[in-house]
Amino acid sequence: MVSIKSLLRLRKKIKRKKPNHFRPHWWTRPSLKRKKNSWRRPHGIHNKIRRRLKGRPAMVETGYGSPKKVRGLLPNGRKPVIIHNIKELERVDKEKEAAIIASAVGKRKRLEIIRKARELEIEIWNIRPAELKELQSAN
Repeated sequence: MVSIKSLLRLRKKIKRKKPNHFRPHWWTRPSLKRKKNSWRRPHGIHNKIRRRLKGRPAMVETGYGSPKKVRGLLPNGRKPVIIHNIKELERVDKEKEAAIIASAVGKRKRLEIIRKARELEIEIWNIRPAELKELQSAN
């Protein structure tokens, strides 16, 4: 039985070697520059990327994937849970899950969620430095 920690280390090693898969021809069209990271499979018969010619970006392939047991987990091995309010925060299992505050949550509610998470000893992954300052000045 392989441990989660060793699989997380293996995933880190795999990701280090993985090329950045950019959308084909993002460098030629200004409209695609914003969508650089949104991969689309090349379909044209003359497409150099699809034909895997030397000097062209790498194609997305199955071999670049991470181990199934750690897919979707955070680097500390916990499962991310998106939080919108304090009620959802109370349902988080602090041993197996880590909280991520949703982007739609406003400043006041974010601070409330962070305070409550500290009481419950739940890890939050997207606390902004300005929020930390504000919490420290309030105490």
